[in-house]
Amino acid sequence: MNGRADFQESNAEVPRPIPHIGADYIPTEEERRVFAECNDESFWFRSVPLAATSMLITQGLISKGILSSHPKYGSIPKLIFACIMGYFAGKLSYVKTCQEKFRNLENSPLGEALRSGQARRSSPSGHYSQKSKYDSNLSGHSSFVTSPAADNIEKEMLPHYEPIPFSASMNESTPTGITDHVAQVKVNKYGDTWDE
Repeated sequence: MNGRADFQESNAEVPRPIPHIGADYIPTEEERRVFAECNDESFWFRSVPLAATSMLITQGLISKGILSSHPKYGSIPKLIFACIMGYFAGKLSYVKTCQEKFRNLENSPLGEALRSGQARRSSPSGHYSQKSKYDSNLSGHSSFVTSPAADNIEKEMLPHYEPIPFSASMNESTPTGITDHVAQVKVNKYGDTWDE
C-alpha cells in the first residue's frame, strides 16, 4: 500500500468544475423560457394574491381603527405600501420553486451550477467528503478537552492580540456640556411655571 492509496477511494466521484456564471453569462433558450415562466408564475400565483391579501388586511385594520389613516390622503399610502410588500413577498416566496425548475434542466450551465452548489452545501466537509489521515475515533474523549500539544498549536496558529484599555473620545474628563442636573420646575396655584 503506498501513501496515495490512503487518500483515494475506489468509487470516489470527482466533482465536475462549476461553470462560470457571471454578469456576462448569456442564458440558453431553455433557460430564458424558464426565466419567463418563473416570472409569470411568481407574479400571478404569489405576488398578486399576497398583494391583494395584504391590501385587504390593511384596509380592514384601518376600518376597525387599529391603523390610522392619513389626514390628507386617507388609507391610500398604507394600501400602496401593503401592495408593494405583498408583491415582493410573493416574488421572494417563489425563489426556491424557481431554483428547483433550473436544477431540473438537463443541458443548462445555470442548472449545473445550482446542482453543484446544492451538493457542495449538503456535503459536511466542503468539496470532498473523504476523511483526513488525521481523523481518528474520538468517541471515548470529550470534545471539550484538549491536549497540551493542541493548546500549543492553537497558540502558534492564532494571532495574539494585546488587550487595549478602554478609551474613548467621550470620557469623564472631556467637557461635553451634558450634565445630570434636572431642572426643578415650580407651579403656583394659578398654573404658572418657572425654573429655579
